[in-house]
Order: sequence, then C-alpha cells, then structure tokens
Amino acid sequence: MSQTINTSAKSAARDTIDNLPDGASWDEVLYRLYIRQKIESGLADAESSRLVSTDMIRERWKQNADAS
Repeated sequence: MSQTINTSAKSAARDTIDNLPDGASWDEVLYRLYIRQKIESGLADAESSRLVSTDMIRERWKQNADAS
C-alpha cells in the first residue's frame, strides 16, 4: 500500500473512481475519495512515526472525562 502513497493524487483519484460501479452517485465518489485520502494520510503518518498509541488515547479520554 505504500506504493499508493507515492502516486500522484490525480492518479490515485482516477484509480479510485475507475473501481466504482458505473451507477455510483456523486456522494459515493466523494466518499471514496475522502476515505482513500484519509487512509493514505494515516499510512504516511505511520511511515514518519507520527503515531499515538492506544494507551495514550485511552489516557487522554480518561483525563477529559475526569475534567468534565
């Protein structure tokens, strides 16, 4: 999947749209493009070690709940 991170956005958008059924709505097209962008962004973050552990997230949630 890291190969898709290195492709241009235009090429990735074409690939995504080409894999949709012919009757896809505008909403479906936009949703799929949005999801692909989010996935590729997350993969880029992972490759750059910009991650937050599950334990850290749980601690943040707990702190926010306690502050309420």
